[in-house]
Amino acid sequence: MLITSLDNQKIKKYLKLKIKKFRDEEKLFLIEGEHLVEEALKSDLLVDLLVLDGNIKDYHFPITYVGSKVMKKLSNMDSVPSVIGVCKFLEEKEITGNRVLLLDDIQDPGNLGTIIRSSLAFSVFDIILNLNSVDLYNDKVIRSSQGMIFQMNILRRDLGKVITDLKKKDYVILGTDVFKGIDVKDISPEKFALIMGNEGSGVKAELKKMCDKNLYIKMNSKVESLNVGVATSILLYELNR
Repeated sequence: MLITSLDNQKIKKYLKLKIKKFRDEEKLFLIEGEHLVEEALKSDLLVDLLVLDGNIKDYHFPITYVGSKVMKKLSNMDSVPSVIGVCKFLEEKEITGNRVLLLDDIQDPGNLGTIIRSSLAFSVFDIILNLNSVDLYNDKVIRSSQGMIFQMNILRRDLGKVITDLKKKDYVILGTDVFKGIDVKDISPEKFALIMGNEGSGVKAELKKMCDKNLYIKMNSKVESLNVGVATSILLYELNR
């Protein structure tokens, strides 16, 4: 089957998925490019595959071929991708690991994507976004995560309630404090939940009060602070040693 018209009902439906409101209603999102599609195929979340007419790669999945005009309209990239996947939202699972990452009002999609990728790299498989953080299914989040979202358990919850529950399960709640924190190299909790905050204002005061310990990253005094994606990556690396 080849679709060349933007008036096709399937294409009209998928074009709406570029808007958060419709993604939330349909519980579907778009991914672009071969690498992301290959990651999605491993997760059983792929529901449709749109391949640019003339591309002969075998994805071992039912394919709908589309013309370049349709593919360009569906894409958020500068160059027309060879393939776009339609995926179901991630399944939210119970937290079972000993390492949890809590994100308070993260707004930049690139930062969230980087954090997701680093979390997987350093064996943190459970991430909890607060209710005001950037949309997980923003195309920039997905691209910057390099498809690692398909291997993670990512929830959206009220962090205050989550922290209360984690404390009951003996997780050490870790915050950050550049003035009174413990050098991250000097701590190695068996069960922890690390909370990282908004790019501009950090972690909310009421959540800071719930932290058991605060960490800092030892660095050159000429640098006042680090990007939240970079800081999270360093902290998770050190906590994984």
